[in-house]
Amino acid sequence: MRFPAKACPLLAATVTTLALSCTTAHAIGGNDSQAPPTGGPSGSASGSTLTASATTTRIKVTQVGGGKSGNSVKPLAPVAPDWEPPACWYEPVATPQHLKNAVERLKAGGDLVPVTPTLSWGEQLMVDHYEKGKAQIDGEGYEDYNLGQDGMFWRGVINKDRENDPASYDCERNLFWQDANTLPDDEHAPTPDVLAAYAYDRINVPATEVELKPAARSTVNLPTWVWLDKATFQEVTVRAELPDAGVWAETTAKPVALHLQPGTSDAETYPASGDCEINDDGSIGTPYTRGDADRTPPCGIRYLRASADGPYKLTASITWQISWTGSGDTTGDLPDGTFETTLDMAVQEIQAINR
Repeated sequence: MRFPAKACPLLAATVTTLALSCTTAHAIGGNDSQAPPTGGPSGSASGSTLTASATTTRIKVTQVGGGKSGNSVKPLAPVAPDWEPPACWYEPVATPQHLKNAVERLKAGGDLVPVTPTLSWGEQLMVDHYEKGKAQIDGEGYEDYNLGQDGMFWRGVINKDRENDPASYDCERNLFWQDANTLPDDEHAPTPDVLAAYAYDRINVPATEVELKPAARSTVNLPTWVWLDKATFQEVTVRAELPDAGVWAETTAKPVALHLQPGTSDAETYPASGDCEINDDGSIGTPYTRGDADRTPPCGIRYLRASADGPYKLTASITWQISWTGSGDTTGDLPDGTFETTLDMAVQEIQAINR
């Protein structure tokens, strides 16, 4: 069952008199004008996530290896332009007692209970479906909220980075029961590969700060050496895990190459492809030393014309190879990512220079 945001689905005549609420993807069971939460999971005063925003996830993300979190200046961009993280998935949101408490509050005049990312039910629907076992709208009914059983009720969650994507409404399935230590038999189950893809967008890689010689100002026909020190060029690993589901994945970004774009066609790159491979020790290129002026750098650029109309824009982009491991001895790969920096390169018209 799938509905667009802010649209109220039409119900059969037998249930049109029941309390039913249509909510946006931003807020569930509350004021639609309320801004979605920006921190971790939030919910009602009792701590239940039943009234949390549709984009509030219980996935815990931790950077467990590599550089310090937050030291990149913009997100890692996937090389594959059509790759996207998951738009929605299912998560455990309530124990039987939590759900019963929510319905008891509803009976006492409390908020409607959200059953999908965009839809909330009133008292009669909730009582019939989750207390009396009379299935409503879709899915199976439950008796006495499954009290005493080992498991939790699950609901769809929308990826906050894709909440305007129509695919984010593919998890419009009524709040449903899932036995403990099992996952839903559904393409939107939070399997390790889904968590790995979610973690991809939360990788913070070190900024691409290359070393140059000459730095910032080069000379026509004189090679500019480019290198990257191994000490600041390390793998980064992010762990995503979903409590109460027993699922986790660790996504690792491994730097594999530096690509140079001179910013003008009047230049040559070394190597000719502009791709400087990573060395065995984890560095890229070779630092310039005195006496190297007449040598060809393993990684660098030679400008053939002066930058008379302003500096050239040298772009240095790192390619990061992405792989993951997860619960249940699962592994996989994701599209490579890139992170780039643009540097101003002033090129002067001098035929000889002393270094």
